[in-house]
Amino acid sequence: METKWLEDFVSLAETNSFSRSAELRHVTQPAFSRRIQSLEAWLGADLIDRTSYPTRLTNAGEIFFEQAIAMLGQINNARALLRGKRTSIQTTVDFAVPHTLSLTFVPKWLTELQKNFGDINSRLLALNVHDAVMSLAEGGCDLMLCYHHPQQPLLLDPAQYEMISMGTEALRAYSRCDKSGIPDFTLPGTIEEPLPFLAYANNAYLGRMVDLILNQTRQALHFDKCYETDMAEGLKMMALEGRGVAFLPESAVVRELKQKQLARADGGSDAWEVSMEIRLYRERPSEQRPGKAVVAKLWDYLAQKSVLSSKSKTVKSQR
Repeated sequence: METKWLEDFVSLAETNSFSRSAELRHVTQPAFSRRIQSLEAWLGADLIDRTSYPTRLTNAGEIFFEQAIAMLGQINNARALLRGKRTSIQTTVDFAVPHTLSLTFVPKWLTELQKNFGDINSRLLALNVHDAVMSLAEGGCDLMLCYHHPQQPLLLDPAQYEMISMGTEALRAYSRCDKSGIPDFTLPGTIEEPLPFLAYANNAYLGRMVDLILNQTRQALHFDKCYETDMAEGLKMMALEGRGVAFLPESAVVRELKQKQLARADGGSDAWEVSMEIRLYRERPSEQRPGKAVVAKLWDYLAQKSVLSSKSKTVKSQR
């Protein structure tokens, strides 16, 4: 049995909806359904009454719901206990980071930290956005790095979690280009000749950012979706093969733009882009959960650096 099966089941019991729980768990509905079926097969009992709407638990499901909550609590408590006993863990900073930022932002950021802050031992968990937030909430990481947009906020209580803004980056459309930098495809396309569209899966955070672009643009874009994945890196590789247009974070294509392998497919216009903030979160320290000394030291350094950066930008804007 896998822990995620328990988490899936608890989510389904709370939402009474396969589609809603699949969305919250950032998996497709067929994959979510298979995981629930795997749990039922492992237990040897039907947990869900599939003849009713909305979905509800069977008698066995009602009984197992309490057991699932208890098991997840025991697992999290055991993890916290063992982490507290291992002194080496106290000197390691655990990061939970969405896949894209783990490949584009984090490597350079850690190199910069090493130069200006000093050496740190780090452990990175590359997850989807939902699981990264859950990792922070359940104590599975010290710091969580993620994208933020006002129309797609993370529901983290500011009374419990602190935040530092690490900067911003744009999500734009890119296409393979020739040696002179001319893209194979350019927006907006036409009804007669729609552009091949390399899309994010429906439950991907960057997919929701692309939806914002498409919904807010004044000039309609004409696409023919030909490929879909939840990984920006996967879309980039398809774009490099000349398979279509992909919306990618600017940090993901720095090398490809420099080497003229990819080019902006929007003609340099900002009409089809969205700016995302990069945020760092941690749980506010308390007497019961003081956190690691190395994390507190790093947080103070980053917070001070953020304040100085904000003051510098204010001075420049006033000149």
